[in-house]
Amino acid sequence: MRKVKLFIATSLDGYIAQPNDDLSFLKLVEKEGEDYGYTAFNSTIDTVIIGRKTYDYVVKEIGISHYDNGERDVYVVTRTERPDSGRIKFYSGSLVELVAKLNNEKGKDIYCDGGAEVVNELLKNDLTDELTISIVPILVGNGTRLFKEGIPEQILEFISAKTFESGLTQLHYRRKRD
Repeated sequence: MRKVKLFIATSLDGYIAQPNDDLSFLKLVEKEGEDYGYTAFNSTIDTVIIGRKTYDYVVKEIGISHYDNGERDVYVVTRTERPDSGRIKFYSGSLVELVAKLNNEKGKDIYCDGGAEVVNELLKNDLTDELTISIVPILVGNGTRLFKEGIPEQILEFISAKTFESGLTQLHYRRKRD
């Protein structure tokens, strides 16, 4: 069975974005030649689930080629229907149904690239198998929280912790299943 994996960065005080969906604090830990394990992680997935706001931000900052590269299917979760573009599919249905559909298909693992609404919906429905959380050494004080209220208790199994010269700390957990 395919795993749903979260790979995301947050401030030390738990925000994935500052007000107005500002992700500029992530630039604090940008270092040439350091991708914090993203390339290795990317080799384990072939499908991405991403919220529309996060998708729009990445496309604006990095470019459409980050997603439209022919290497993976991308499901952009949105409330507004839009036409698909190549392997980028705009999805406005149930996230639970989407994950069930993807789990019935053959393939590598599934990457949740944010945002908070998508992450929390996956967690609320017990659909996340692994969490890799990179903590950026900053207190931003306000914005979009990574974890919202209403997530049921979930016991995690520690896999690893890594620290980097930039001050970033990366935690990797696996959901403990009965």
